[in-house]
Amino acid sequence: MARGEVITVLGPVPSGTLGPTLPHEHILCDLTPLALRDPAIRDTEITLANRYAVDYRPLDYKGNHRLDLREIALREVAAFKAAGGGTIFDLTTGGIAPDPIGLREIARATGVHIVLGAGFYTAEFVDSDTRARPVEWLTDRIEEQLVAGAWGTDIRCGLIGEVGCAWPLADFERRSLIAAARAQRRTGAAINVHPGRHPDAPHEILDVLDAAGADIARVAISHVDRTYFDYPSIRRLAERGCWVEIDFFGIETSNYWFGSADLPTDWMRIRYLRQAMDDGFGAKLLLSHDICTRTRLAGFGGHGYGHLIANVVPLMRDRGFTAAEIDELMRDNPRRFLTGE
Repeated sequence: MARGEVITVLGPVPSGTLGPTLPHEHILCDLTPLALRDPAIRDTEITLANRYAVDYRPLDYKGNHRLDLREIALREVAAFKAAGGGTIFDLTTGGIAPDPIGLREIARATGVHIVLGAGFYTAEFVDSDTRARPVEWLTDRIEEQLVAGAWGTDIRCGLIGEVGCAWPLADFERRSLIAAARAQRRTGAAINVHPGRHPDAPHEILDVLDAAGADIARVAISHVDRTYFDYPSIRRLAERGCWVEIDFFGIETSNYWFGSADLPTDWMRIRYLRQAMDDGFGAKLLLSHDICTRTRLAGFGGHGYGHLIANVVPLMRDRGFTAAEIDELMRDNPRRFLTGE
């Protein structure tokens, strides 16, 4: 990748053209839990009568975790563009149905830059053949996705991840992390990691990546706002030198579908941001929604990809964030994370 250049699904673009950026989303994917993949179970039709129930208990309803309707995805991304958005990173990796061709069609139709992630999701979602592969094979596949084309296409990925990890870390996931580190050394790509839901998981991941030779300054730990529920824990992670990604914006519920967790509201997330910026970590923060269910799309009654721009940024202004600080979070940081500039 040339300096000052970003690889999108439509090819290289100058990094200065990205605009407001969402660094962790899913536009086309399939995160259906294995228990719901039984073809005998019919997809749930989302209606006004059940929309809240589906959103509150998303794991209980088949179809909600599958974003495979290109026409709907196109409308959702176009709405992000209309809100002032510029770029979306689609971190749909191996195991959860990446669709480079569909993303290219959406990028062409909307004018939104879309950056696809390379690599593999958690062992639970990856096929048995891939789970058995050695580090060398996994490294070669990630590098191939970055420099030649991903998933049987000529469409290149622009970063590595989200690299899927669980808790405890599966052997495949450890090999996948090592492969990501090696591919980073070969290509200079940034790495985004999905950590397990345990407070020690992000630190274990950073230890594995560091031992494998990764540049931790080019590594983002996702889902920090569902892993840590107090600012000192977030600060300890930031002190490791990685990027800290708060990416559940728009999720405001007392029911976390993967277990008991005191999820914050968007206002609480903003307070974390303020504390981190005041402590000097503002240049290592990333913000996103991690949309991966239909009920979070605007067309199904959700907030959509424009939520951060349309709703959260005004809240930040109300809480005293300056225009320069908002630009740093929404524009500069995703660009610098991606390019290393």
